This record gives sequence, structure tokens and C-alpha cells, in this order.
Amino acid sequence: MALPNQQTVDYPSFKLVIVGDGGTGKTTFVKRHLTGEFEKKYEPTIGVEVHPLDFHTNCGKIRFYCWDTAGQEKFGGLRDGYYIHGQCAIIMFDVTARLTYKNVPTWHRDLCRVCENIPIVLCGNKVDVKNRQVKAKMVTFHRKKNLQYYEISAKSNYNFEKPFLYLARKLAGDMNLHFVESPALAPPEVQIDLAAQQHDKLSLCGFSISAVGLCI
Repeated sequence: MALPNQQTVDYPSFKLVIVGDGGTGKTTFVKRHLTGEFEKKYEPTIGVEVHPLDFHTNCGKIRFYCWDTAGQEKFGGLRDGYYIHGQCAIIMFDVTARLTYKNVPTWHRDLCRVCENIPIVLCGNKVDVKNRQVKAKMVTFHRKKNLQYYEISAKSNYNFEKPFLYLARKLAGDMNLHFVESPALAPPEVQIDLAAQQHDKLSLCGFSISAVGLCI
């Protein structure tokens, strides 16, 4: 799934399609992985940057060719040439902008129209930002469509590896697969308030944290 001018590798590689509204942080997310930013290639006919990201697992090395729309989504939908032969996908929205979550079903529909039965991860990005608009309990789309969901922060590297690990496990058919090295990431630009994140998760249980203290 490399582009014509991009070298292929002798270990498993997969085309990973990353979609979502403009400004949700797709490019920033991919660029956290230093090797991907270094090796990116641009395909102007499709309007896409392809970043090869390598991960080391207990089953050997794997590569994701991450197809990033590079702003093309503002023209109202992407061409089938972007989705075709996609083997896995990430749909990203911005937890500080409700409209980006509202548009998730459209991205999912367009993706599934071309790529049938591929593993998909839904990512809520920018959880480091204080004025969150899309609360965790409001995110329900993944349950209806049997997708994996992760809250991430591209700028703080929070949960960066989780979408890739989930997709690698699904593609390998091995839920015991794990990364044996941490990916090379750019230094965090912001610090994330993990206590606030935990509070948000616990509030999903419908109990007051101060009253219960523990949610099982």
C-alpha cells in the first residue's frame, strides 16, 4: 500500500486510512511519530500525505502506511481513490467541537462504502483542552457500529499507541500481540490532566466519585 515512489518493506505493512473533519488533529497525531514525519510522501493527484509508521511487536516489525488527507476534506468528501484498498482506519473528531462528532457517521458511511469489514478505531482528540464540549458519556456511535473508541491527545502523546495496537491486533488476529518498544515520539507540547480524565471516566458510571470512590 505504499505510493509508487515509496520503497516497500519485507515485513507486514497495511494501508491505514485516517479520516475526520478538518482541524481535528489528524496530521498532528501522525506527526508525533518522528519517523513518519521524516519519511512522508505526497501524492498530489489524490491530495494525500502518506506517512510510514513502524512499530516493533512481539511478533516482529509491522508498518502502517498512514494516509492523511492533508486538508482535502474541506472540499466536501474524499475521492474513492483515498479509501480504496484501505485495510484499517481511524476516524477522528475533536472533543472541543461538537460538529466534528456529529459528522462521524458520515465519515463512517463513506469509509464503509468502499472498505468493507475493516477494523476501525474512533478517536476523540484534544482531551487535554479544558473546555471540552463532547463529554465521554455523549460518545455512543462506536457502540452502535462495533468500533473501538479511545480518547487521545495528540499534543501530549496521551494514548498515542492505543489505536495502532488495537488495529495491529485485529489485523494479526492475535489479541496477545503487544509492542515491545515505545514508538519514537516528539516531546509533548502540553501536559494532560490525568486526574480530570479519570474523573470523566468514573462519572460515566452514574455515581458521584466523592460518594463512591470506586467504580467497578
